[in-house]
Amino acid sequence: MGGYSAEREISLLSGAHVCEHLDPKKFEVYAVDIQKDSWNVLLDDQRVAIDRNDFSFTLANQTIHFDVVFNAIHGTPGEDGVLAAYFELLQIKQTASDHYASALTFNKRDLLLIAKQLGIPSAKSLAVNLNDSQDFSAAFHSLNLPVFVKANRSGSSFGIEKINTFDELMPALERVAQVDKEILVEEALIGPEITVGVIQLESELVALPVTLIETDNTFFDFEAKYLGASREITPAPLPEDQLAQAKEWAVKLHKHLGLKGVSRAEFILVDGIPHLLEINTTPGLTKQSIIPQQLKAAGLTLAQLFEAMIDQALND
Repeated sequence: MGGYSAEREISLLSGAHVCEHLDPKKFEVYAVDIQKDSWNVLLDDQRVAIDRNDFSFTLANQTIHFDVVFNAIHGTPGEDGVLAAYFELLQIKQTASDHYASALTFNKRDLLLIAKQLGIPSAKSLAVNLNDSQDFSAAFHSLNLPVFVKANRSGSSFGIEKINTFDELMPALERVAQVDKEILVEEALIGPEITVGVIQLESELVALPVTLIETDNTFFDFEAKYLGASREITPAPLPEDQLAQAKEWAVKLHKHLGLKGVSRAEFILVDGIPHLLEINTTPGLTKQSIIPQQLKAAGLTLAQLFEAMIDQALND
């Protein structure tokens, strides 16, 4: 839990929620806070350093090695594949996707290219790297306003702005570049926003009930997601054929990309057709997060999901 992106505080809440819902009769659970300069197990009144050589720690003269890691880090280094690669090198089982699938889905540009190959539509977009001196002005003007300026590798709506004139573009690019030098400029899609969780129960991939996201803000930004400025309705009161298509594509992406654990695909419905925005491979698990709402609507519990994720990791 934790990490060192702008999503750190949300991850700490997710991690605490996971700890709360793991059965202490089945699991010996330790919360590990990952920061850039220190990795520590959080005990009652102390922080015990993790040995990064083998991801172990020492308590009362006993060295403790983990059977499995439950990855609840949103953003870097948990969602972008960095920690997954580390655990793969150490041959430690973990609940999230492997390093390649994690890095691929964290990169919005590359994910949308694969989705397009699978026949899944998305917004018309332009990929920009501010380290590149290329003149993008002609390409910018080929996009229809308004557009979203998005950090290519970020989540929880950090590093995203909506602009309505091309005069606003360069200042927005410079601000978003503080999050990521790689930027995606996308035409704004008009329609309801929905999100679909996908989980694996035993050997079956299951799409959870779809959530409709409504907000009075310009878009589903950080305030809307985490500070109560949105209405999340599960199951979404929308035509069943549209929800079925979104579920089908969410499962198809999860399977095609080789994702593990839980994923959440976000779409905008344009004339009833789902258009992919992004996929989260370590989605929020706080009390306010969407996956817990979808589990409840499906008649499932967080404990069931978490145990299924751990079983999948151990048997992988």
